[in-house]
Amino acid sequence: MSKVIAVANQKGGVGKTVTCVNLGIGLAREGNKVLLIDCDPQGSLTISLGCDEPDRLDYSLANALIGIINDEPVDVSRGLIHHEEGVDVMPGNIELSSLEITLTGIISRETILRQYVNMARELYDYVIIDCMPSLGMMTINALACADSVLIPVQAAYLPVKGLQQLIKTIGRVKRQLNQKLQIEGILITMVDNRTNYAKDISAQIYEAYSSTINVFETEIPLSVRAAEISASGSSLYVYDPKGKAASAYSSFIREVINNGTKSWSESKAV
Repeated sequence: MSKVIAVANQKGGVGKTVTCVNLGIGLAREGNKVLLIDCDPQGSLTISLGCDEPDRLDYSLANALIGIINDEPVDVSRGLIHHEEGVDVMPGNIELSSLEITLTGIISRETILRQYVNMARELYDYVIIDCMPSLGMMTINALACADSVLIPVQAAYLPVKGLQQLIKTIGRVKRQLNQKLQIEGILITMVDNRTNYAKDISAQIYEAYSSTINVFETEIPLSVRAAEISASGSSLYVYDPKGKAASAYSSFIREVINNGTKSWSESKAV
């Protein structure tokens, strides 16, 4: 049975897209069929996997969702980009911005993406959704169709402060739209182990959340190589296979595969 994981955080620059790339390709390297969905109008995931100009694509996620809104037959495989490292990518681009406006007047607007994802479930072991850095309608759509939410959090004060709001939003989606939704876990990213500051932030996250939410043991270190892969069109496993970030993501993949998703108590978490 397939699993759908939304990678979400309303704070930008915390490593969502880098995590999506290396999570998806890491799972593919373990023999899984993986679909990556770019739900960000900036097309960061699409660009990171080698498509330099996503806004010029003839077909993208926005086109597929518009087809669903118009009750037209949608071919899940149409528009997919097949990446050389073994994953398929449904690209996103600026058209998602206008789609957000369109969705405000649509019946069941929170579940349009779910219809596309449910078709994809039949073809893939994992569907990974890269959410935009906001809690807008596309992010709500992603949460409404996901089995779990992965929350990358930079080891810094402001990203950690935003965690509570995100968890409250996930709780509302769980109650109103998607009762099966769980939190896959909190992944601490961009950790500079040379500083006590980063260590203190990590400790605060564990202390505040680990009793109710899975906090991954693996922490992703601050790495220039990880920042560079967006321009390389590849994963860390190819770009810097012996680097500390690639090693950390490999450990993280093993945790995801073995993760049963700790039962999450909303009342305690929020």
